[in-house]
Amino acid sequence: MSILLVPGYMADETLWDDVQQPLEKYGPVKHADLRHDSSIEAMAGRALAGAPPGFILVGFSMGGYVAREIARLAPGRVRALVLIATSTRADTPSMRQSRGTVGKAGASVAFSGLSKTAIATSLHPKQAGNEALIERVRAMGVRLGGEVFRRQSAIVRTSDRERLHEIRCPTLIVAAGQDRLRSREESEEMQAGIPGSELAVIEDSGHMVPIEAPQALLAIVEPWLRKVAAA
Repeated sequence: MSILLVPGYMADETLWDDVQQPLEKYGPVKHADLRHDSSIEAMAGRALAGAPPGFILVGFSMGGYVAREIARLAPGRVRALVLIATSTRADTPSMRQSRGTVGKAGASVAFSGLSKTAIATSLHPKQAGNEALIERVRAMGVRLGGEVFRRQSAIVRTSDRERLHEIRCPTLIVAAGQDRLRSREESEEMQAGIPGSELAVIEDSGHMVPIEAPQALLAIVEPWLRKVAAA
């Protein structure tokens, strides 16, 4: 069974570097490419077009919105779903305004990655001064570039709360206890909406779970995958 990893906003495949090798025990790992599209639906369609016939699906943050759309588009192909630090809520008006302003920025505006302030906000407060971690996140944005930054910033995330019941595969929801971007309540909403889903919380991590707390993430995901595989 293959595993399809879906990154978040301005993140590339290196987001998963610390967890990829252990996950390969469960099957070949593939990466969804979110660089080219300007909507969640289009991202899901592209990822699905390049995906294996059957796979385990793992989505982080914005990638969680994409992953849920994939699960609805191809319920017969998605064997299991893991949603990390994500939400079912729509963008707030302030989020839409902020991202819209960024999305409309001219192509001539130089792009050097996400700001250190924005990155620090996405991390556990104790990591605010971790220059190596901040640079790792910033470097993902630099590699993706300004065009992708503007495109992804312009995406409007709508609520799919009323459609969560359509997801019928085994689902694990992972929240971060110190996530300042996505609350535990948002994860609880997903658990309540997806039939039979399970919720786990990594207490000592900010939003960037795959790079902040990879071992804690694996300690949750691996036993769950083994359980799903044995069912």
